[in-house]
Amino acid sequence: MISRSPHWGGDRVIYRAADGTLPTIAAAMTDMEQPDAFRRVAAGRAAFRTSDLLDLLTLLDRISAPAEAEDA
Repeated sequence: MISRSPHWGGDRVIYRAADGTLPTIAAAMTDMEQPDAFRRVAAGRAAFRTSDLLDLLTLLDRISAPAEAEDA
């Protein structure tokens, strides 16, 4: 790990990859972040939070919608 700071609208961890680059990953996707209350209560019985699934649905709807044709 190189550092941890806010990037791309959230808390991110910057690390050195094997190829020497410095990619970032959401801190919530690492073991550096304390589990949120939902994950503690779910105790491994639920893989996803409802709010995360709704955000995913919104994203999938947006990228799967046909692009509007531009007026020429």
